[in-house]
Amino acid sequence: MEIEYLGHSSFKLTESTGRSVVTDPFSGDKQGYDFPKTVSDTVTISHNHFDHNRSDCVKGVKTVITKPGEYDLDGITAFGFLTYHDNHKGERIRERNVVYKFRIDGINICHLGDIGERIGSQVAELIGNVNILMIPVGGTFTLDAERAKEYVDRIMPDIVIPMHYYDDENIGNASDLAEVQDFTELFDEDFVEYSDDSKVKFDRSDFDGETTKILVLTRKNKA
Repeated sequence: MEIEYLGHSSFKLTESTGRSVVTDPFSGDKQGYDFPKTVSDTVTISHNHFDHNRSDCVKGVKTVITKPGEYDLDGITAFGFLTYHDNHKGERIRERNVVYKFRIDGINICHLGDIGERIGSQVAELIGNVNILMIPVGGTFTLDAERAKEYVDRIMPDIVIPMHYYDDENIGNASDLAEVQDFTELFDEDFVEYSDDSKVKFDRSDFDGETTKILVLTRKNKA
């Protein structure tokens, strides 16, 4: 399976047969950079904010998933569950967040959306065992670096892909996010990789369950 980083919290996940899912497409005019041209069968939306909910920016979409539940997507399975967008049980940000777990080519992937609550037993149990964890790290509206690390230490995935952090082209509210280095510096540098590519491919045999690697992808079309 292939993962392509489209920017902010958006990824394209593609199964070996070509079936794909795009997570949290965004509005480029408010983000500071354009959403790249993308075609996909399915879009998942974690919550209804402009930087996560623009399914109209994706071509060829047949299914848009916005709610918790179990979904069979012709070779890809998805399971969504509700969490808080803040760490105050919705008192500061009332919009609830949907975390999505995918199984693609035998690989378990979890996209945390804009989760804001600290990890507890219930959330940890719902996330379960995952090979790849996509986690917000920029703070302000969601997890900051330290709280994101708590998730990594608790879940212990094989691969962690940070998202929702400051990009040098961000404008508006997104310019308040912390840089990804605030997160990566919390880990041993031997287990952190910065990729010059927006795409990465994985096979089930790539995961040994022994170590956790932090992988920072370059967003698609970044100059």
